[in-house]
Amino acid sequence: MPVLFFLLLAAAGASQAATVAPSEQPALHALANAPSEAELRATITRLVGFGTRHTLSDTKSDTRGIGAARRWVKSRFEAISHDCGGCIEVVTPSQKFSGKRAPQPTEVMDVVAIKRGKRDPNRVIVMTGHLDSRVTDVMNATSDAPGANDDASGVAALIEAARLLSKQDNDATLVFAALSGEEQGLYGGKVLADYAVAHGWQVEAQLNNDIVGNSQGQNGVIDNTRVRVFSEGTKSNETAAQADYRRYHGGEVDSPSRNLARYIDRLADSYLPDFQVRMVYRTDRYGRGGDQVPFLEAGYPAVRVTEAHENYTRQHQDLRSEGGVHYGDTIDGIDFRYLARVTALNAITMAALSRAPAPPTGVDSQGAVATDTTLSWHKVPAAAGYRVHWRDTTAAQWQHQRAVGDVDHAVLQDVVIDDWFFGVSSVSADGYESPVVFPGDAGSFERSPAAASSSAGR
Repeated sequence: MPVLFFLLLAAAGASQAATVAPSEQPALHALANAPSEAELRATITRLVGFGTRHTLSDTKSDTRGIGAARRWVKSRFEAISHDCGGCIEVVTPSQKFSGKRAPQPTEVMDVVAIKRGKRDPNRVIVMTGHLDSRVTDVMNATSDAPGANDDASGVAALIEAARLLSKQDNDATLVFAALSGEEQGLYGGKVLADYAVAHGWQVEAQLNNDIVGNSQGQNGVIDNTRVRVFSEGTKSNETAAQADYRRYHGGEVDSPSRNLARYIDRLADSYLPDFQVRMVYRTDRYGRGGDQVPFLEAGYPAVRVTEAHENYTRQHQDLRSEGGVHYGDTIDGIDFRYLARVTALNAITMAALSRAPAPPTGVDSQGAVATDTTLSWHKVPAAAGYRVHWRDTTAAQWQHQRAVGDVDHAVLQDVVIDDWFFGVSSVSADGYESPVVFPGDAGSFERSPAAASSSAGR
């Protein structure tokens, strides 16, 4: 009897561990080919049709300028909400700003669609793109500035993702936000980040989509199978004490934003085999910025999603032809199949994050002067179990993982803490997994203390 009892107990433990392992999700496979190129084209065509969407342009006209564009996006979100029985709330937070690129106090308004989570509504997944556009002179608010790729493509992607996810279940809240003021100083990102702080949002991820519709670079290279995901290495607002600890124990490449990028990369490998994520270990492109920066400054995990090869003749340019080169950000530069793949990646990521449990909190690692490593963490709601992960300190992705059941600690025998980086993820009963959390403040997905804003325009 004792032998039988222990055999049954071991079998039960193995079964429990098996139930918390991540699994392939048919719903995510279905999203892979769900985005409509026709819907994306219709949105960009309409946005380009407003002539200019410059932040300082007309706000009263119904046919031209940033005001007309904002009202149209709001009506589009409201139509999606109507189709899902009122599942989406639309808000328009705004602030007034003045600065080098906005000499007079200017209202910057975002258009934000919110689909509340059923089980964990304070946990929030955000997708953004910026609505405003510009030409060569960043202060020129009157000339035509179609902004088809920068960034009507990002706005089209988030509207399409909202349409696709509006009729699906989500435990965490989903937010789809068309931001203004990006070209004048990343103002729209700050408006939304401040709104998130004021409303107590636990932002687990911001996916900032900016310039995501072109597949041909200025050098002629065509690449319709890759997208870049930029992520910061260390938190923008870590304290001096946290920085000292990180420098000694590691964490330079394991911020929550960096592990969010790894999460997106692995989802692409599983659900978009014809589309690859190129992780870039930078906050943004060299010397440039985007609306993920105000979120990072507010202490939230955030990444920038952008096309693999940019064409600078189509960015921030007056409409003209010179030397046989067409300048200007017009709709003929959009590859709609490519944009549909980027949209699918975002939709899959938002769905996966919103259905998985929250990332574990309080993750810690111990094992100095020992042959084993002990990982511990605080349990989170809706997690049926946890997985521990480890990798070489020079490896880009997590190499090893082990399901450990519904526990709050695990011992990795004969895995020496000195030689590896470690992390922990949570898994739902139906196999959705959270991003991996690196131990300590450096890797925590919980909001960091907000630092003073230092955002600058591009």
